[in-house]
Amino acid sequence: MLSKFKADIYARTAYDIDYQALYDEGIRGLIFDIDNTLVPHDAPCNDKSDALVRKLMDMGFKVFLLSNNKEARVELFTANIPMDSIHLADKPKKDNYYKAFDMMGLDKSQVVAIGDQLFTDCLGAKNAGIKFILVGILDKKEPPHIKLKRILEKPIYLLTGGKKK
Repeated sequence: MLSKFKADIYARTAYDIDYQALYDEGIRGLIFDIDNTLVPHDAPCNDKSDALVRKLMDMGFKVFLLSNNKEARVELFTANIPMDSIHLADKPKKDNYYKAFDMMGLDKSQVVAIGDQLFTDCLGAKNAGIKFILVGILDKKEPPHIKLKRILEKPIYLLTGGKKK
């Protein structure tokens, strides 16, 4: 059961991942969470997040946003750089991960998910049968319900071999 909460790769941030190594392994699709993965919670996209997405697309990746946020939040990211997305994704359920694979035209073996939370992002990726990269949060300023999840996640994170944050 705990294996569903164990990331395949740990990275300090989404900006520190070795994307070339992923591409060399045959990964062609990247499913990103938004808040505290690409930008701080509730922050708009910025030059840094836009540059990362452009770089990844130029490398040949299909970049996809899968978010439990409302449509307006997700649209902030697709306005600058058009990309496929699903809002109100209901992570950790696997259904919208499968929909994302179809929308990208990729087999799940070619896709990796990237996010900052165990209970939504990691569990969702594992439920869908794909690799997951856990990144550290970009900003400690978060809504109370997310802070509570962080407290609950910490012992599971440590039990599954995560490094102390």
